[in-house]
Amino acid sequence: MIGKLNHVAIAVPDLNAATAIYRDTLGASVSEPQDVTEHGVTVVFVNLPNTKIELLYPLGENSPIAAFLAKNTSGGIHHICYEVDDITAARDQMIKSGARVLGDGKPKIGAHGKPVLFLHPKDFCGTLVELEQV
Repeated sequence: MIGKLNHVAIAVPDLNAATAIYRDTLGASVSEPQDVTEHGVTVVFVNLPNTKIELLYPLGENSPIAAFLAKNTSGGIHHICYEVDDITAARDQMIKSGARVLGDGKPKIGAHGKPVLFLHPKDFCGTLVELEQV
């Protein structure tokens, strides 16, 4: 059911510094910062030949990334994202298999402008999983 790895998301306490590390130290192509208000984050995409790194910074104090950074002050991997062809069919299969879909279970539009869902980390080896329809 899952397709390619779409991205690995890293929560960062300083978006400018993190962007500079990927751009200047590692020589990667990085996007301009983009606010994704529905998810409470500002993102920068690090474009790699085979996938992306998504740098996440809290957009407001109620951001889930703010809570993550309160526990992980240096930042760290927040989630991994896999591609799916049909987000609704994937959701239904997850529920049927006993996995927990976070939130109200309805897909939301993610940073790439496509429908996404998040799955409970306790159901996936301690890792928060995002599914994105492609």
